Order: sequence, then structure tokens, then C-alpha cells
Amino acid sequence: MTMRHELARVITSREVARGIIRLAVRSPLIAATALPGQFVNVRVDHRSLYPLLRRPFSVSRTDGEVCELLFNVVGPGTERLAAKRADDTIDMIGPLGKPFCLDHEIGTAVIVAGGLGVAPFPFLTAALEKKGARILTLLGARTRAMVIRDHLTDVRVATDDGSEGLKGTVVDLLERTLSGGQTPNPKIFGCGPTPMLRALSAVAAARDIPCELSLEGSMACGVGLCQGCPVERTAGGRKYALVCTDGPTFESTEITL
Repeated sequence: MTMRHELARVITSREVARGIIRLAVRSPLIAATALPGQFVNVRVDHRSLYPLLRRPFSVSRTDGEVCELLFNVVGPGTERLAAKRADDTIDMIGPLGKPFCLDHEIGTAVIVAGGLGVAPFPFLTAALEKKGARILTLLGARTRAMVIRDHLTDVRVATDDGSEGLKGTVVDLLERTLSGGQTPNPKIFGCGPTPMLRALSAVAAARDIPCELSLEGSMACGVGLCQGCPVERTAGGRKYALVCTDGPTFESTEITL
């Protein structure tokens, strides 16, 4: 797949939950070629070398020529990105990475997102709906104010403080859901913090359910040159895979978290 380089023009930027921004940009080349699970590498200010490194963001959704990004404001780079307004530009490279695998039949797609791990799933949801799969979406967050459910299907929630849905983790919610017998021929799609993905992999392995994970890796280049985002493989010739080029999506049985 061809990587594109675009100066994308900002359409809207808005806070959709506490400290979480949805940024919509006009990026016709990337929007036309991106697939669910891929990401873009963003230079926040193309007129400056600060911040020096690009930032990777999942393509959260596409709509015609528009790409949407979803991110936490956690430092100077994302603060600058969150301050962008309509008609500002950002420098984007993409689409990058390996998309989710949707080549086989899926009876029930069980989407499991922890916190900002929800970012790639609106895009995936749209693709699954086209396949005719049943979709069940499980969201975990610290509190109700941090739950993001836009463009998702059949949403159920777990919060750490019990302010919405199940009081507990999203993996607790997954185990309860699977025990209910309402998920024929399931495949799990997960994204979130590493401890959550580790627990998710264990549940999938114990129940012999296929599980595909989208990893959140610290990246410098995003194209495999810097070797800065390794993840240990369970088998095969190489000891490590790279999140940016071999992923960010992996079958849970392929990697050790």
C-alpha cells in the first residue's frame, strides 16, 4: 500500500470527553487509502522543528476526504495539536502499519476498548457493518465522563468508579458477556493499555477465541527505520516485531506482552 504525505487542513477540533480531542482534517489521499487499524504520523507544526518527532495517531474514522483523529492531551505536542483551529494545517504521513484482518467470516465481533483504546474502533465498526457481522462493543474508562461511544454499535460500559455500567474493568465486563452465551462464533478486537491487553489475551486463550490486538507503541519514525517500537514474538525467525510496520495489529497468539 502506498504511503502518502499531505498537508491536511483542519476542519473541526473539539473536546469529546475530559481531556480528549477529536480532530477532523481534510486529507483526501490518506482518507482514500486508509484501512481500519492503520495510523498516521503527524508533525504538529510543519513550520517548526518543535516538537522534533512526529506523533502516531490511529485513523479513528474516515468520511469522504476527511480523516478523524482521537487523542489525549498529555504534553506539549498534543497541546499544540489540540489548539489547532479550522483552516490550520498539519503535516501527515500515512496510512501506516498493518490493518485489522477482516478476510474471514466473523459471527460476532467483540470490540474491547480500554480508555483511549477506543480510537481505531469507529473505523473498524463501519467496515464490520459492511461485512454484515454482529457487533458488540465493550468500553472501559475510569469514569463516566471519559466514555466515548460515537459511531460505535451496541455499547456496554465498565467504569473503575462505577459511575456507569459495571463497576470494574472492561475485561471483567468481557468475561461476564462471554459467559452469557450471546456471542456466537466470536472474534475479539482489542486496544488499550498493555496490562489490559495482556489480560484480554489470557481470556481469549482460555476460551479458544481468536483475538486481534492493536498495540500502542512509542514510535520515532513510524516506518521501521529507527527500530524503536519492538514487541516480542512468540515464534518465528525474528525475536522481535515492530509495532509500526509488523503491526500495530497482531493476533494475540503472535506476541508476548
